[in-house]
Amino acid sequence: MMADEYYNSKKSDDICGDVCGGRNSPSAISMCRLRCILHGIDLKTLMFVFLIVPSAIVGIYFHGQKITYFLRPLWQSPPKPFTQITHYYHENMSMESLCKLHGWGIRDYPRRVFDAVLFNNEIDMLTIRWKELYPFVTQFVLLESNSTFTGIPKPHFYAMSRGKFKFAEPRLTYGTIGGRFQKGENPFVEEAFQRVALDQLLRIAGIEDDDLLIMSDVDEIPSSHTIDLLRWCDEIPSVIHLQLRNYLYSFEFLLDQKSWRASIHRYQKGKTRYAHYRQTDYLLSDAGWHCSFCFRYINEFIFKMKAYSHNDRIRFSHFLDPKRIQNVICKGADLYDMIPEEYTFREIIGKLGPIPHSYSAVHLPVHLLKNADKYRYLLPGNCRREGSSS
Repeated sequence: MMADEYYNSKKSDDICGDVCGGRNSPSAISMCRLRCILHGIDLKTLMFVFLIVPSAIVGIYFHGQKITYFLRPLWQSPPKPFTQITHYYHENMSMESLCKLHGWGIRDYPRRVFDAVLFNNEIDMLTIRWKELYPFVTQFVLLESNSTFTGIPKPHFYAMSRGKFKFAEPRLTYGTIGGRFQKGENPFVEEAFQRVALDQLLRIAGIEDDDLLIMSDVDEIPSSHTIDLLRWCDEIPSVIHLQLRNYLYSFEFLLDQKSWRASIHRYQKGKTRYAHYRQTDYLLSDAGWHCSFCFRYINEFIFKMKAYSHNDRIRFSHFLDPKRIQNVICKGADLYDMIPEEYTFREIIGKLGPIPHSYSAVHLPVHLLKNADKYRYLLPGNCRREGSSS
């Protein structure tokens, strides 16, 4: 019988027993059996077991999140589209004309406006925000915790810098809240806990029915003319989301115009709740700016990455390396090395790679441009960051 026929006619264990049975020691028998078994396995099988399988395991470990996000169009449908409201504005038009263009009437007097935020450590962004909104805001409401959403202890950064905000002090309702420091808990639970506390602080601030309430994070800044429009116009929706120009790291990297979580509410006692998710189908176009991770110091980037609700995106310790972070900022790349969060393959592929540089500084917050030397790091062409705020 030919060797191949012999191996095909018997199980590998039987064959190896026949061949190696005459060996004179257990170790010799074991080695013989191993060689015999390997002889019966073809090259493709060996490559699969020792090359392809380990490579797949390593690939999933390092890039599993990317694979999941890239395949998102297969397992998640896009959300219902917004009803987009055209936004009309020119500084030389009367408010009555602007309200009419939107299909709204004009009020005899403007509504009161309350701007409420949860504060972490964004001193510069808060300054730019409050200076932008100051002419039209009745009361600023700020709540600060002694911990992050992820339970990391932190000082009261606003209280430490309160002297920088004397211009807003007569209109400020400020409150603090103790963190619950629940280890292992979903960060969104702590975030929701703080937003409920902000509801209580708003009542202390004296908000009443039909007052305008701005619900947005510190770095989601409505333009002043947007707020002026909504406080003067009658018959506006009771809740309206704001489409914001979406920037990353500074006003040099315009990602898209898809930021929508900021919202304006005509307050209703017992019904209005402070939240940061979709609450209506109405979206007012081009209504301000969202500047995410727009920090002056590298250590502020590191703190934010650890502190906010998506801290699970820090998959590897080298993501927090200061040199890497600086390099990522100047490239306009992603701090977490993630695939774009989109719902179609066309959009995902279109956003792969770094964000293109923009050299437009047209229609940015006025306080930013009036103080360009102080906030140079937020303007195009100035990606280098300082190392530490301490």
